[in-house]
Amino acid sequence: MALTALALCSRALLRLGAQPVASLDEGTAEAEVAANLYAPVRDALLSAHPWSFATGQSSLPRLAAVPQADMAHAFQLPPGFLRALSAGSGGRGRGTPYRLHEDRLHADAEQVVLTYIFRADESAFPPFFAQALVARLAAEFCLPLTESASRAEMLFRLAETELRGARQIDSQQDTPRAIEDFPLVSVRG
Repeated sequence: MALTALALCSRALLRLGAQPVASLDEGTAEAEVAANLYAPVRDALLSAHPWSFATGQSSLPRLAAVPQADMAHAFQLPPGFLRALSAGSGGRGRGTPYRLHEDRLHADAEQVVLTYIFRADESAFPPFFAQALVARLAAEFCLPLTESASRAEMLFRLAETELRGARQIDSQQDTPRAIEDFPLVSVRG
């Protein structure tokens, strides 16, 4: 079964001890809470770590409008953009100084390749991230649905443990970065 927003919210509601929902707009308290909290919680969790399944690179299109100050060029951010990780040019994904303003990236480079976190489709969520998201959703849904602060606090602690584990699993899917151009190493010769 492919993951959907509805399936993730229903799993979170079950974890909370509430009734699952058949639709996010069915009119129940559970559906209203899930519909209002799902997207911001999902985006916050996606933005919190450079997840391998939600990290992309894109050559940004340069805009005709020039920034008012500080940088020479403005570039359009890609659709689904959540957070910038690095910018580069000339075949490199990092090394170019940049600044984000509104929905644009400003840089002095003629071309920019942006490494960024994007809003991934739920069907692309690996099991470890889906589990962490469900745990966080259950914690977020708890207070509005049960009005139990102690239960919500316990669920937030469990969600933080799930998130830590998911980050660890995801981080093991990449080659560790080598230290480049570190001044103390250069001085030693």
